Amino acid sequence: MKSGQLRKTFAALAVATLLFAALALALTKGRSRFGKRTAAANITRPNQMPRVVLWAWERPSDLRFINPRETGVAFLARTIYLRANEVVVRPRLQPLDLPEGTSVIAVARVESGQRNTPGLSTQQTEEVAAAIAEMARLPNISTIQIDFDATRSERAFYHDVMLSVRRRLPATAALSITALASWCSEDDWISGLPIDEAVPMLFRMGPDGRQIRDRVASGEEFLARPCRDSYGISTDEPLRNLSATKRLYVFNPDAWTEGSVREIMDSRK
Repeated sequence: MKSGQLRKTFAALAVATLLFAALALALTKGRSRFGKRTAAANITRPNQMPRVVLWAWERPSDLRFINPRETGVAFLARTIYLRANEVVVRPRLQPLDLPEGTSVIAVARVESGQRNTPGLSTQQTEEVAAAIAEMARLPNISTIQIDFDATRSERAFYHDVMLSVRRRLPATAALSITALASWCSEDDWISGLPIDEAVPMLFRMGPDGRQIRDRVASGEEFLARPCRDSYGISTDEPLRNLSATKRLYVFNPDAWTEGSVREIMDSRK
């Protein structure tokens, strides 16, 4: 590697390290806007999380209006890109404001390049696992969630990543994943994995989406046991007759507002 490339690499690592440290300080002292006073979070395992969890994706998010007794937050902490033989980690760059006492989950989004097809090597497996498990070092985080729409050819790689993440996490940390709805039904390949939860993604589904929605509305359980405790929905694709006993993870393609959160909470009553 040339000296110029080395300088760029070290500079990128330094920035990522500083941002990770800033986010850690934010969660410790309740400063999620890198200096602005907000609230600290609680340490909470999945089965102790509130019945509604909002996904806070990569945009400025001010959620100080939520009731932490009723609503938790799963925030995108980092995005991991698989490119050829490389693993590129991008930390969260947008502020997140939470009220005191909010239960939080750190989410890692994994994306594989279409142009630079990843090699899915053992080295990449360990690098991805290390980057995900590192999020457990953030204060007040007891649950890590992985969001990876792995293709069939990537499943063995993803399987190994989850095993490696589980080995790296402390015994007190929980491991959650998002799951394509097909993984939870006839195409179940996730049962038996070392995970505490799989969240069925009931939006942006393929051709069998309507059939899956009808099954969910009828009260039919998913075949895969890890998928039976929660739903993942989007505000722009509402679903009917969702069981109130299951945890609801909610994605919003727009910014969260008091009104949009109130609609979700009212629908659970």
